[in-house]
Amino acid sequence: MKAFSNHCTRRQFGGATATLVAAAALPELSAAPQNDFAVPFADAFPKFRIWDVHCHLGRPNITPAEHMTQLLGYADRVGIEKVVIAMGLTPHLANPKPEELRQRNEDMLAAVKAKPERALGLVFVSPLHVKESLAEMDRLLPYPNVVGLKLWIACRCNDPRIDPIVKKAAEYRATIHQHVWDNAVGNKPGESSPEDLVELARRHPSVHFVAMHSGGDWERGLRTLRKVRNITAEIAGCEPTSGYVEMAVRELGPDRVIYASDASGRSFASQLAKVHEARVSNQVKQKIFAGNFRRLAGM
Repeated sequence: MKAFSNHCTRRQFGGATATLVAAAALPELSAAPQNDFAVPFADAFPKFRIWDVHCHLGRPNITPAEHMTQLLGYADRVGIEKVVIAMGLTPHLANPKPEELRQRNEDMLAAVKAKPERALGLVFVSPLHVKESLAEMDRLLPYPNVVGLKLWIACRCNDPRIDPIVKKAAEYRATIHQHVWDNAVGNKPGESSPEDLVELARRHPSVHFVAMHSGGDWERGLRTLRKVRNITAEIAGCEPTSGYVEMAVRELGPDRVIYASDASGRSFASQLAKVHEARVSNQVKQKIFAGNFRRLAGM
């Protein structure tokens, strides 16, 4: 059979991916299944160090610590070493009040403390509550496992109100993970586009930004993000479309692309497939899977 890639045939990849999808699906359960589940991961793909830079906990039916145990149970099946958690238990809040920011950050911290050898965290902040966001940063960024900030859709990121938060992040050398999206029918109120992030990054050239989802419409988003060197593209949260990773590497270079899944909104397997079957070298894949983010986070 003609090889689909340098690593496995079409049949091997199809069988392995089907098994991985079944293994890594993340239903809202109170506990991970207890049965053994043999995954032919090592037989299908080379071994990589994999850090997933975009994960969530789930509903408040169980504790953050229990969610973390469940999430890592699925991560183990597909070879993920570490996960990065943000925003606490669902529902995610588009415009959180100060007390809600603090509670979501408490959820994150409880999850990270439950598995400190496997979990990292991001501080959830809002440009609409600058004073309280700065206080949360001072409270949480001193923890060695809290490595950056998460901004969602409370306010477009080119708004000047965000600048004090970015300056504080620079003091801590923290990465800023900004949700960016480019919806064909129009973004939500407060939702940032790739162009918004480029404008912000140009105002703060010494701070490093992570463009979550690469803008959703990744072909357009990657071409926008390539303009500014202090932005790294994160590839979470869309279908495992052929050519995504290859284009990201071509447009931004191999040092400005990082793997992430957006679990549990997306399965680990569908997002891992983007990198495993990309037509780039194993050296580049390792940078994407862990090396680039480890460098940004100083780890």
